[in-house]
Amino acid sequence: MSAKTLFDKVWDAHTVKEVEGGPNVLYIDRHFIHEVTSPVAFLGLKTRGLKVARPDQTSATHDHNVPTTNQHLSIVDELSKHQVETLEANCKEHNIVHHNLGSEGHGVVHIIGPEQGLTQPGMTIVCGDSHTSTHGAFGAVAFGIGTSEVEMVLASQCIMQPKPKKMRITVNGEIKSGVTAKDIALYIIAKLTTSGGTGHFIEYAGTAFTNLSMEGRMTVCNLSIESGARGGLIAPDDVTFEYVKGRQFAPKGAEWDKALAHWKTLKTDEGAVFDTEYTFDAADIEPMITYGTNPGMGIKISESIPTSDGLVGNDKISFQNSLKYMGFKEGEKIAGKPVDYVFLGSCTNGRIEDFREFTNYVKGKKKADNIVAWLVPRSVAVEKQIREEGLVKILETAGFELRQPGCSACLAMNPDKVPAGKYSVSTTNRNFEGRQGPKARTLLASPLVAAACAITGVVSLP
Repeated sequence: MSAKTLFDKVWDAHTVKEVEGGPNVLYIDRHFIHEVTSPVAFLGLKTRGLKVARPDQTSATHDHNVPTTNQHLSIVDELSKHQVETLEANCKEHNIVHHNLGSEGHGVVHIIGPEQGLTQPGMTIVCGDSHTSTHGAFGAVAFGIGTSEVEMVLASQCIMQPKPKKMRITVNGEIKSGVTAKDIALYIIAKLTTSGGTGHFIEYAGTAFTNLSMEGRMTVCNLSIESGARGGLIAPDDVTFEYVKGRQFAPKGAEWDKALAHWKTLKTDEGAVFDTEYTFDAADIEPMITYGTNPGMGIKISESIPTSDGLVGNDKISFQNSLKYMGFKEGEKIAGKPVDYVFLGSCTNGRIEDFREFTNYVKGKKKADNIVAWLVPRSVAVEKQIREEGLVKILETAGFELRQPGCSACLAMNPDKVPAGKYSVSTTNRNFEGRQGPKARTLLASPLVAAACAITGVVSLP
């Protein structure tokens, strides 16, 4: 038997049928749905007279459209309210577990799976959202799908997909002080560009990743899609197993022993071949920030914004237009630039470790008067933990306010929108034009950098 990559092992084990010259029919272990991409899919089922094939393997939550304050009140925006109510009705009709606002299991769609033990090594996982790659941190093949594909999975528990190429990114060495998982990911995207991973599934290898917690690994895999990749994954190890063990839907007793034995085989074989390989030195990574309008336009905070020298044609025009939108100039320093908003949250950085890191930095300090800060936990479980650990008291003393779970200012689909022309240091995943609000200017960064900016009021090194 030829040597296989981790990706091959999981993908091949779930291939129901190979279509010659076409896609594979792939079985899906876990399907997550939310209020934005599911309504049309359920309507398609109704039109065709179909039921959900495996409701027990589907989980639902609302996150994109929900407000992050006063969640006990009726949603004001009529479209958002309609989408939330439609998801509730569809889940009730098809007997799908649904986590409503304020319920114990409620949270951002990519977060509730790991928290509840539904996300496990060796699974195939899909959701109608590109950042489904988050689950790859557990050694799962996880990727986002479109609305028609959501309908396909609901109807058959399978999906038709071409098998991606394989890429391995290895980062070895000691991480510098102040460097987080978010910085590693932004560094990689800046090196690869937003199209460097196109057509590939990425496996992350090396000590820089194995030394990360599960929360840090989720951040890295979450951002895989921003290099153009289909998804990313990290081989499961003792850190993974310890995280999963004891969670609500994790295997128990003899089933745990059986699952663990299988999970320990989920690693790339010696001699397995990747289509593309990259190797980076952890010592070269510093706290990062973006300066443009895609996640690949990132630099070390200690560096200056690049110039367009060497760029030609559309590349040069695109670069210059991006800086014009952001209000920046070629070659100038990013450090010291004014900041108006700070956002801690999203499926990328709304975890308890992110809040601990942010809180530890601001403890004993005061938020800058010019800063509006939105601190949004990823889930009800994280919000509860923040309160139980006493973090909320420290945050409030420093001038911050804790909001309620949701996607919040990750995208302009709910009340948390950054005003036109304002600068937002954001711990989320995308800095496209208008992503956080019409004409809003977004700088992606880690929770630690966000904390430093919130205290100083300008782009700062932590």
